[in-house]
Amino acid sequence: MPGEGAPSVERGAARSRVRVTFPGAGTATVSSGLPVLDHLLAQLARSAPLDLALEVAPGAQAEEIVGVGRDLGEQLGEPLRADRTAGWGSASVPADEALAHVALEVSGRPRVVSNVDLSAAHLGGSRTDLVGRFLRELAEGAGLTLHVRLLEGEDTQHVLDTIFKSLGAALGRAGRQREG
Repeated sequence: MPGEGAPSVERGAARSRVRVTFPGAGTATVSSGLPVLDHLLAQLARSAPLDLALEVAPGAQAEEIVGVGRDLGEQLGEPLRADRTAGWGSASVPADEALAHVALEVSGRPRVVSNVDLSAAHLGGSRTDLVGRFLRELAEGAGLTLHVRLLEGEDTQHVLDTIFKSLGAALGRAGRQREG
């Protein structure tokens, strides 16, 4: 299966390991040092479905954690570009009162277009939008044009859940086999 046995990735002073099997069973073993990111990546894996193993060295800085987004994207890029895959997908998956729509294309022209600003959320104590930066790195690594639209939602955790569930489902659709 694509992505199986993927190599560890060295990033900066910290060491991170990312392994992806896509498609997979939707299992995730994630240890980024940020419990909220671990939860979101588990949501993504379950929704895709893909198998994800990710470990970041304890005490890693925000830059290393965000860089894992690129590593994950690089691992997803190959199976998403394989012959006879759809190469695009979109999905809206609710999380309580929140609903986001994610549409993506494996275009080779990485870009994130979003109406979501979570910089005030201070995830993991960061003063920047870690999720936005993570998504940009993911798009860069996989060569995705990624559109994220928040349609409804007030609770930050629910907003994050709907984005990552919708992203996973859109990735799953992009990696499906075309007929004919």
